[in-house]
Amino acid sequence: MFMSTGWVIDHPAHARLLAPIMRELSKPDDVIIACERQEVQAMLEHGDGHIPRRRTVWVPRPVGEGRFRKAWRRSRISKKALKSVARVVSVGAPLELRVAPRKARRIYITDTEINHIAHKLAKPTDVIIPTHFIDSLAGPLMKKKCKFHRIDGLHGHVHLHPHMRPMSVCQPPKVLVRRLIGNGIHDAGEVTSIPEDWLEGLDVTNADENQYDENPWDLTTQISQMNGVITQSVTLASESVLLGVPALLVSKAKRGFLDRLVDDGYPLFIATEADESILAAWLAGLHLTDALEEPDWPNTRSELIDLIKY
Repeated sequence: MFMSTGWVIDHPAHARLLAPIMRELSKPDDVIIACERQEVQAMLEHGDGHIPRRRTVWVPRPVGEGRFRKAWRRSRISKKALKSVARVVSVGAPLELRVAPRKARRIYITDTEINHIAHKLAKPTDVIIPTHFIDSLAGPLMKKKCKFHRIDGLHGHVHLHPHMRPMSVCQPPKVLVRRLIGNGIHDAGEVTSIPEDWLEGLDVTNADENQYDENPWDLTTQISQMNGVITQSVTLASESVLLGVPALLVSKAKRGFLDRLVDDGYPLFIATEADESILAAWLAGLHLTDALEEPDWPNTRSELIDLIKY
């Protein structure tokens, strides 16, 4: 049975996650609700070959000064754009699920336990979370009266492919560094500064939030060509290690997917503060990736597609 879908892209990571799903399931009458943030705009602008071209409606990001006015305006715009859809697919963005048609299927996908404001506001019919999701950290989400579905694997398993990095390490090591602006809803208690002296002696490529000038779809390819990554972004850290590139995550963030990556033996090093011993362990890890065994790659993409299309 044909039905149109509203796809909500609120963050560049959501574009990466939804792109293969949309290539499989999206129809010409679908609509994309896209957040007015620089990296999302760049991803849709360079989306040919990655994400289907669909009617796109731009909405403000409800953070910072005037966030309630932005949220109200976004809700009005989204309600009008979604009035004829039979399904809405959103990754951690709640407002579209509140204004979607009452009879529409409203699918809320998240791997971020502490996104409590969004969890509280969302009105889903279906919630899709990973098996490693830490329910006790998710606050109001687990009390929702809706269907809960669990998928095996990380969001990175949906859009990445198994990759073995080059064995040899350059001298100096080639390292991609990504800093966050830190204005996200849950960034305040998590983002930790990357000490500048940690970058000494490294061949650094910067890919800071809103300052990456290359095609954003090429970022993961660029990561795969690096010897290591230093970042404040939990998403980028997870993608890096799935690609076999040792990542030093400088953050206080707690996520089930970080625990899973560590438990599965991926080269993820987490510094919750300026701990030189963690830096030293990561530097040593750059030279030890040939000893890593590639873990099993779960078929997360198929699981997610099956849950969305049924």
